[in-house]
Amino acid sequence: MVARAADAAATGERILDAAVAAFWERPTDQVSLDEVARRAGVTVQTVIRRFGGRDGLLAAAVERESRHVETERNPAAVTGAAEAASQLATHYEAIGDRVLAMLAEEVRNPALHDVAEAGRRFHRAWCETVFAATLAGLNGLARERRLAQLIAVCDVYTWKLLRRNAGLSRQETELAMRELIHPLTEES
Repeated sequence: MVARAADAAATGERILDAAVAAFWERPTDQVSLDEVARRAGVTVQTVIRRFGGRDGLLAAAVERESRHVETERNPAAVTGAAEAASQLATHYEAIGDRVLAMLAEEVRNPALHDVAEAGRRFHRAWCETVFAATLAGLNGLARERRLAQLIAVCDVYTWKLLRRNAGLSRQETELAMRELIHPLTEES
């Protein structure tokens, strides 16, 4: 019984691994269950039985990948601008380009719009937690404006402008993000 449960769990993970790889490679509406099943080494029926079809598979993949992001973007590991920039640069270096592709697709796919909205809520909460000391001294519109500034300079689009558009190295991008964050976290 234990071995059978372990095999089932491993099969589920293989299917999710295959789905995540496929969903990152091309628009979600171009990913077939046949492709996911082939990559995972299972039948389409196994994918359907396990996840209920493409929508269920996408939801399960998003849930698992969201847990990975929450682990990578741990606000408790950040004590200042340098740590924030380092954590963001590491995270965006790993998945930034894929996130940007998903964000471009969200206008055509309501499920991805919901995923993007959840990501925006997570990013806002991360900024509120990481920069709580900075925000604590502010009230009302001043607090909302400062939070919006922090959200913007810590965003994947800022990383894209620095890393991809300006052609900065990973280290230069991290330094630039730190330099953008630092003035916002100092006493005015």
